[in-house]
Amino acid sequence: MAKLRFELVSPERIVHSDDGLDMVIAPGADGELGILPSHAPLLTALGIGELRLRKGDEEESFAVHGGFLEVLGNKVIVMADVAERADEIDLARAEEARERAERRYRERPEGLDMARLQAALRRSRVRLKVARRRRRRPRMEMPREEV
Repeated sequence: MAKLRFELVSPERIVHSDDGLDMVIAPGADGELGILPSHAPLLTALGIGELRLRKGDEEESFAVHGGFLEVLGNKVIVMADVAERADEIDLARAEEARERAERRYRERPEGLDMARLQAALRRSRVRLKVARRRRRRPRMEMPREEV
C-alpha cells in the first residue's frame, strides 16, 4: 500500500520530515483535514491547531499556527507560520501564557484587540494540548509485566 512523504517547514527551519506515513491530520482554516495516501491534489490554508502524523500505531504531534498545506501525489508539505514539536514546548511557559491570556480576556482592558487575544488564547491551549499529549504517551506505551 502507498505511504505518504511528509515535510513540515517554518520560516526558520525544517521542523520535521518523514516517509512512510499512513495519515496526516491537520487543522485547516475551516476544520480538521485528514490526508491519506493517494489523496487528490490540494492547497489549503491552515488554522491554529494540532498537526498529527500517524505511522502504524505511532502518532506524533506538533503545534502549528497558520500557514499552508499542499498535497501533490503522495507528498504532503506543510508550510507553517509557526510550528513546534511536542518535545520543544516548555509546559510551564505554555501554562503561564494561557493564564495571562485568560486573565486579559476576563479583565478586557479598554483598547484590547479581542481577535488577537482570542488567537493568543487558542495558541496557548493548542501548545498545552500537544505538550501534555507527548508527556502522557510514554506511560501508555510502557510494556506490562506478565503475571
